[in-house]
Amino acid sequence: QVQLVESGGGLVQAGGSLRLSCAASRLTFSRYGMGWFRQAPGKEREFVATISWVGGGVTDYADSVKGRFTISRDNAKNTVYLQMNSLKPEDTAVYYCAATVYYSGRDPGKYVYWGQGTQVTVSS
Repeated sequence: QVQLVESGGGLVQAGGSLRLSCAASRLTFSRYGMGWFRQAPGKEREFVATISWVGGGVTDYADSVKGRFTISRDNAKNTVYLQMNSLKPEDTAVYYCAATVYYSGRDPGKYVYWGQGTQVTVSS
């Protein structure tokens, strides 16, 4: 079955950077919209960023991360990335990669496949 495996999380000081990766397998990656979502303790899962399957990858970002985070994809490697700069304590959460065919919107309910998540902790 389809697998999404995230990596790259960790502990970083405020102002620092991390790069998350999500390796996908057993799917035709170029047909899938890919998204990053996050969930902090006691909060609902929220949209972070998405990238489409067409047009070189049309991107969309939550206002809270716009200008600090960059989503990208490498179809040759079946991998999507999330470069996170200028991290803030409020970015602390478990970050999830998600995939669904021919959709790259903000609704997590439209994503069929999910990774196991990777913890990002930003200390002040």
